[in-house]
Amino acid sequence: MALKITEECTNCMACEPECPNKAITMGQDIFEIDPDLCTECVGFFDEQQCVAVCPVDCCVQDDEHVETEEQLIEKAKRSDPDKDFSGDIPSHFR
Repeated sequence: MALKITEECTNCMACEPECPNKAITMGQDIFEIDPDLCTECVGFFDEQQCVAVCPVDCCVQDDEHVETEEQLIEKAKRSDPDKDFSGDIPSHFR
């Protein structure tokens, strides 16, 4: 499941540099998360980085883009083909 940023976003920019997939960009009014790029940080970190740094808790689950851990790992592999995803892959699912 990808994440999304709610209207409570204050445009503080804390989340954008933390995203390992460059899925967060400035939208028309607030930051947005591209669900095609978001892996919920699976494969990169044990926790969702945007959620961890957001001071107003506006990075939330996007129920319109539900994905399994396996699907997110495959997406991570496509986003960073040079990274070794073998072994114990970081994931908030575990």
